[in-house]
This record gives sequence, C-alpha cells and structure tokens, in this order.
Amino acid sequence: MVNKSALCSARGCRASASYAVVWNNPKIHAPEREKIWAACEDHCQRLAAFLDARGFLRRVEPL
Repeated sequence: MVNKSALCSARGCRASASYAVVWNNPKIHAPEREKIWAACEDHCQRLAAFLDARGFLRRVEPL
C-alpha cells in the first residue's frame, strides 16, 4: 500500500496524496495484481475517471 507521505501521481503535482487509486489492466496484468496511483484531493477524481473510462479502475481508498 502507498505510505502516508506519498506524493500525488498526477503529472507535475507535488502535493501530498490523500487517496490510493487502485487499478489493474487486465490485458497485461494477472487478475490478482493491483497497481496503485497516489492522488491528492484535487486530482483523485480526474485520475479515477481516466482509469474508469478504460475499465481499469478497481477502487479508491483513503490513505
């Protein structure tokens, strides 16, 4: 899991992350594998929407 001092994964953002955006690309990852993007308050919804539009989003969790 992402540690609480993680920075947001959005390009150019250096804010502290408040959320873990958990995803998996089923074309290249095994079903049990989970990738995590850290997200700040401002970018959480945008990152989740990007992944959801591609069918990759699993869930969003607070850190």
